[in-house]
Amino acid sequence: MTKKTQAQLGEMSHIELKFDKPALIALLFGEFDRNLVTIENRLGVYISARGDRVKIEGEAAATARTRDILNDLYRRILRHEEIDQSLVEAVIAMSSEPTLDGIVRKPDQEAAPIMIRTRKKTIVPRSANQAPYMESLARDEIIFALGPAGTGKTYLAVAQAVAMLITGAVQRLILSRPAVEAGERLGFLPGDMKEKVDPYLRPLYDALYDCLPAEQVERRIESGEIEIAPLAFMRGRTLADSFIILDEAQNTTPAQMKMFLTRFGMNSRMVICGDPKQVDLPGGDKFSGLADAVSKLEGIDGISTIRFTSADVVRHPLVGKIVDAYEG
Repeated sequence: MTKKTQAQLGEMSHIELKFDKPALIALLFGEFDRNLVTIENRLGVYISARGDRVKIEGEAAATARTRDILNDLYRRILRHEEIDQSLVEAVIAMSSEPTLDGIVRKPDQEAAPIMIRTRKKTIVPRSANQAPYMESLARDEIIFALGPAGTGKTYLAVAQAVAMLITGAVQRLILSRPAVEAGERLGFLPGDMKEKVDPYLRPLYDALYDCLPAEQVERRIESGEIEIAPLAFMRGRTLADSFIILDEAQNTTPAQMKMFLTRFGMNSRMVICGDPKQVDLPGGDKFSGLADAVSKLEGIDGISTIRFTSADVVRHPLVGKIVDAYEG
């Protein structure tokens, strides 16, 4: 963005930043200054750098947001977080939240930031609602995560489950979601029962492989430490010492949801993920067990509800706009 274009936007504001470790500036800017270009395009500012100093020009609100974004990214670099394009987009999105500092990191800078550690990566919040969700995953016994696709509901739940499994906090990880019923529709798919239901559980596998080495995933599945099964397989069981995740929960009936919730055993954690606006129950039935459960259980001690919006989408920025367009 040129200074001339910037001047046409309104009264100019100038902010100068100085970073105490010039060797990290390249990581902050990104390859070919890609991170700076992204920030300039999103916020309509002009950023220039010389040595360890960065100058920001633009409208007052935009320059203040840019300062906060650059400072936030720099702190993440100091914590050895990987700064990629999706994280830059996420921090830009979070910068519009008035409580950015309180959400993204602890108010006390000496306190450890909110994070989930797995064998393959350390995961930190990438949207305003991901931070309280991650805190809830570590604290509460039953968590309802509601919102559109791409907000990290299932991914973060799987990551927390893996973290608790590898530390011994739980003995089993159980991943489930409604699949087509074990009748006519499953019959169209070749193979045994596992091969029939695996396509419906693929997103859960993807999250697992992103948090654990492939050989560990396979070994733990074979040993029974990780179990991936359709919802129908939960009936009659009591799930103790387990981290249980139900994905696509909007496609349960109230009876199925009651059945699932009553599987809850001692020393367990249960996460129910779904998008109440994407109900695909057979026969056009829109009376979702997810909405029914939240209306009955919200507010009970030990049960938390986190609601995500399109602003929390951490996929491509267009996904959030698509969600807004369809919901508008």
